[in-house]
Amino acid sequence: MPQEPTSRSISARLDRLPLTRWHWALIVVVGLGSFFDLYEVFLGGVLGAVLTDRWQLGTNEKSLVIASAFAGMFVGAIALGIAADRLGRRRMFLINLGLYSLFSLLTAFAPNLDLFLLLRFLGGLALGAELTLVDTYLSEFMPRRVRGRCIAWAYTIGFCGVPVAAFLGGRFVADEHLLIDGWRWLLVFGAAGALIVWILRARLPESPRWLLAQGRPDEAEAVVADAERAAAAGGGPLPPLADIPDEPVTRLSLARMFGEPYRRRTVMLWGFQILQTVGYYGFGSLAPVVLGAKGFDIVQSLGYAALTFLGYPIGSAVSVPIIERVERKWLIVGSALVMAATGLIFGYARDAALIVTAGFLLTCASNVFSNAFHTYQAEIFPTGIRSSAISVAYSLSRATSAVLPFVALNALDHLGAGTVFTGSAVILVILCLDVAILGPRSTGRGLDTAPQSADTSPGSDDAAPSSG
Repeated sequence: MPQEPTSRSISARLDRLPLTRWHWALIVVVGLGSFFDLYEVFLGGVLGAVLTDRWQLGTNEKSLVIASAFAGMFVGAIALGIAADRLGRRRMFLINLGLYSLFSLLTAFAPNLDLFLLLRFLGGLALGAELTLVDTYLSEFMPRRVRGRCIAWAYTIGFCGVPVAAFLGGRFVADEHLLIDGWRWLLVFGAAGALIVWILRARLPESPRWLLAQGRPDEAEAVVADAERAAAAGGGPLPPLADIPDEPVTRLSLARMFGEPYRRRTVMLWGFQILQTVGYYGFGSLAPVVLGAKGFDIVQSLGYAALTFLGYPIGSAVSVPIIERVERKWLIVGSALVMAATGLIFGYARDAALIVTAGFLLTCASNVFSNAFHTYQAEIFPTGIRSSAISVAYSLSRATSAVLPFVALNALDHLGAGTVFTGSAVILVILCLDVAILGPRSTGRGLDTAPQSADTSPGSDDAAPSSG
């Protein structure tokens, strides 16, 4: 009779596995889905720049074009993120991409601004929890020694969507194609691609850690056994199980993230998500508009933005060899400081070559930053509330992103790009203090390591993350 699966056996068996084609299939399919979230996020800036002339938009209307998807993502991050802890990671992967594909296609044929904004909001709502689902799902499957590297590879695939949005924008916005305005094709491409990835995601297995937390040990055992068979077929006998003390994986109330030892982490992550929006999404979503304010026309702006956006997938790839070598919290701090410095150069530069170089370096650093924090946030909460806790926190970044265009575009009009990026640099420095003081260490530690009371003390920097 097979042994009853337990938290310890499931967790230890997943962590001992070598990285195989079975794991890489998950990484690629999950990464392809994140492509459309990131494509959608940065598409807002492209559409804001394009529709300003097409629909004669004022500053506030242009802000609404950029903000509408972020407002939907705020709602979706909370609703779908919490649902993923109740209904499953795989099911929510399918719901979010299916709805996004539908609403993106409908948006492509919006006849006026009002309907366009409503459909952009609904499309954003559908995608709101995509990235936190990526973090949660992959962290629960990947062996802990390579967890960060695997998540970084998934985002490297996803971040190819950013320069694609800009290059397609530069190619299609100027003319009609097959009797349809070029900008509408950008939304059609997003809808069609998301539908293809939805079909691929239908074959994904459910997280065995989540299944165990739901009291479904036989299903969890089947998933892990399949992974073990794939590993054995590719490389011989598996290493012995590590003897690590684990917590039982159980259902938890969402209120648990406000109790010990998670309260400090929750406060840190909420503050972090509000602050990181300005330095990270602020640049990507506003760059085409900022370049327009510097005197470049729409084609030049999108072309230069596309060149700077090449730094997103390249920076993501750069993070792969270093993400397991540097403690995640300090990698977040270091890359944020580089973002602040290069943002200042971008804001004050007038020469096109310097603007593109500074923007490229900023985007490279920002994706080292992004991959580090996406891995980090998934490692510091237990399985029972992992998706809920990080999605609620992440929703704050989406809410800030919805407000940001109104503040930043008005500041850009009245104070100039230099002042906007100076403010961004100050905010990034505050973010560094937040993570350095309140954030626990997480690199190389198991998702199921028992919590330590030191997390709430001044020495919490050395406390192991408890992520049941």
